[in-house]
Amino acid sequence: METEFIYWRHRTVPGIKVEEVCGAEDKNGRLWLEMAYQVYGENGRDGFRELGHFHNGAPFIQGELSRISITHTGKFLAVATLPPTPEVNLAEFSERAAIGIDAESRTREQVLKVREKFLSEEELAMIDAKDVESNVIAWTAKEALYKSAMTEGLDFRNDLTILRLPVPGPAVPQRENPEAGLDSIGKAAIRLKDGDVTKEFEMLLYSYVSEGNIVTLAYSPKCAKFGKEQ
Repeated sequence: METEFIYWRHRTVPGIKVEEVCGAEDKNGRLWLEMAYQVYGENGRDGFRELGHFHNGAPFIQGELSRISITHTGKFLAVATLPPTPEVNLAEFSERAAIGIDAESRTREQVLKVREKFLSEEELAMIDAKDVESNVIAWTAKEALYKSAMTEGLDFRNDLTILRLPVPGPAVPQRENPEAGLDSIGKAAIRLKDGDVTKEFEMLLYSYVSEGNIVTLAYSPKCAKFGKEQ
């Protein structure tokens, strides 16, 4: 029995738009991903959206000035988007357009076996070695931070730092309590070299659960955000 793709566009608590594609469980591997991208492209408000990639691998939408970030795991695809920022070069890191997204199954126990490879000594002490979900959140946070930095070759343990782990909040703002989830935002930092100088940039982390996956956004507090309407 064939199942259909499910497409969902929503604004997250931090004011970042996320579009998700899931479903179509009868489709396999590469075919599922190609069709999921097709579903995403067809749901553009002003026509089909075609994806491209900068020299550093970061994705962009042809002809648009909005910074995006993409993640895929299993039968789940998510694309995070910021409002247009024509004042910055989207091919390079900018606090005004710093966004990264990553998703992973909230029960993926394999992360416990490799946590020493992506967590610093301070982070290892902060995150319970037996708590699968906390380590999955940490893994997605590191991946999202890496994507937001748009700089190849960064060291997950030393260049991307989790200062406070986020606690999963609601996927969308709650009408009855619009502040719900804001107290669960995590803090982080990324370190980037500018010639001989290393600069540190403050980052925030927000996680929520969707389709059995932890979805984590890493973003600069200075980045462009959507308001109540998008």
